[in-house]
Formats: sequence, structure tokens, C-alpha cells
Amino acid sequence: MENISGILQDWYDKNRRELPWRMTKNPYYIWVSEIILQQTRVAQGYDYFIRFVERFPDVESLAMADEDEVMKYWQGLGYYSRARNLHAAAKQVMALGVFPVDYAGVRSLKGVGDYTAAAICSIAYYLPHAVVDGNVYRVLSRLLGVDTPIDSTMGKHEFAELANALLDSSHPGEHNQAIMDFGAMVCTPQSPRCDECPLVGRCVAKAENRVNELPVKSRKTQTKNRYFNYIYVRAGAYTFINKRVRNDIWKNLYEFPLVETDHEVSEEEFYALPELQAMMVAKERPVFRSLLRGVKHVLSHRVIWANFYEVVLPEDTRSFSSFLRIREEELDSYPVSRLVSLFLEKKQ
Repeated sequence: MENISGILQDWYDKNRRELPWRMTKNPYYIWVSEIILQQTRVAQGYDYFIRFVERFPDVESLAMADEDEVMKYWQGLGYYSRARNLHAAAKQVMALGVFPVDYAGVRSLKGVGDYTAAAICSIAYYLPHAVVDGNVYRVLSRLLGVDTPIDSTMGKHEFAELANALLDSSHPGEHNQAIMDFGAMVCTPQSPRCDECPLVGRCVAKAENRVNELPVKSRKTQTKNRYFNYIYVRAGAYTFINKRVRNDIWKNLYEFPLVETDHEVSEEEFYALPELQAMMVAKERPVFRSLLRGVKHVLSHRVIWANFYEVVLPEDTRSFSSFLRIREEELDSYPVSRLVSLFLEKKQ
């Protein structure tokens, strides 16, 4: 693996993406960017990062913010536990009095794993910790011809050792950013740009015609179908929403009254559901209509099939009394899932 890091850093010097979190050694900015980019492409994460740090320019402003506001600034990014953990960790830092300056301290923050701690410490503090993420797995497995499954305990240990062996300890931040950018821009999951790769002559996968076979995963993610039936209530100038508080998808986000079923239900079946009837006062003679049906929303381990119904009730309705009653124009103030956000965009 002699001089591989040097080749990667030379490539990075010429091809690096000019990104705002690359122009600072402020651990807070690096931390926020790494959390955003955990499950988000740079092209999408860029604007979110700018908006987020403009509103929360330091740890204190983030720690002091209301969680609903933090979630609103995260709305659309998905994987909302990242935002909740970021907010909680900001409060941890305020309790400490200073952002941690070593690996163990950074790693102890809520929501910060090995990869994020290594990225922050190597870039902000020049500490010799190698990052291992999807890009790094891909580059190392192809370059070295390693077919140990990356989602196995053995694979995680093996790739961590390889990444640290390759690390340029005198320039750990540059090295880590170089290998991540290289994986994102050249050694890509599909159609890698091998003809532009400065390491192609050393690449085992290329020599053995195994580029598309590596890296290896041992387990295939199982997806589960879920069936959501949303009720958009129109009661004069008011509507009703609810906050999801269980340990489930979209925790602490708001949504319309919801009936989840174990299978797709027809309109007639929906109107007869006891869960729906329990929300309403029968004497009020609600007027229902179907707005959208069969909306498919794909998450990492779930596929949501959603139906949206409208129900018109008197402004002084006693139905949906267990829900939060708000004025229609206040909806924009509440953080909602991308699924609900898309519905709101379509109904306007």
C-alpha cells in the first residue's frame, strides 16, 4: 500500500469539491456537515447545511433552540433521529463547557459513531484516526481485492485495520477527505470511472474483472410494507394534527390524524374502520372524500403506502378532540415528514 495515500491526496488537491465545511477547522461545522451527510448526498445536503448553520451558527444556539424548530430545519432530509441526536449532543457540549478535543470525548456525544468521531478529530484536530464509511469500504475492497462482507463483524474489523494502515498520520484530515471524495467521484457504486483512476494499475478488482462484485454484503435488507390512512380535517379555519412520540419512524414530527392498517383498504372499508369512528362525533355528519390513494413512499427498511382523505366538519366540531387543533395557516410552522410535506404541496 506504499504511496497510495500520497496518490489520493494528489488527486484530491486537483479535484476536491469546494464545500463550506472544507474551509474551516471549526469542529461544530464539521460535525454538523458529517451528520447531515451520513445518509444524504452532498448535492442535497449542501443547502440544508447552509440553512442550518445560518440559524444555528454555534453549539449554544443549537442547544438553546426548541426541538420542533430544529426538526423543522431538518424537514425533508429524513433519518430524523440524526436531528434529535444532534440537538441532544449540543446540550451535552454545553454541559461540558467546551467542544471535546479528543477522540474519546467526541465519540461520547450522542449520535456520534466511530466514523463521525474520526472525521471530526482528523479534520479539526489533525488526530490520526481513519474514517471508514461506504466510500472507504468500496475503495479498499476494490483496490485490495477484499471480499470479506462489509456488514460482518469480521469485515468491519478488517477494513478498520486496512484504513488505519493506509492513513497518512501526518495529514490525516487531507487523507480522509481524499479517500471519501475519491469514492464519491471516481470509485462510485455504479459505473466507476476506472479510466480516470490514478490507482487503476494497482487495483486488484480491475485486474481480476471484479469491480462490479465488490464490495460484498452478506445480508440483504428486508423491507416491510406499511399502510397509512391520513385524515385531513377541514373545520372552518382549523385543522388537526398530532405529534408522533413512539419509537418509530418520524418520531417527534407532526402529521394528520392517522389510521394504520395491516393491509390496503378500500374507501368503503376505511369509512367503516372502528379506529376512525372513535375519533369522531357521529351526530356531526362529517363529509368525506378521497384526495389521494396509493401514494408510495420508500424508506430504507419500509415502503409506506398512503391514502389521504378529507373530512369536512363544523368549525366548532367536537370530533378529533384528542388532537392538536391549529389554524390552517399555522401548518407551515410544524415539522412534518416528507410524505406529509408532499401532500401539502399537492393540495395547494
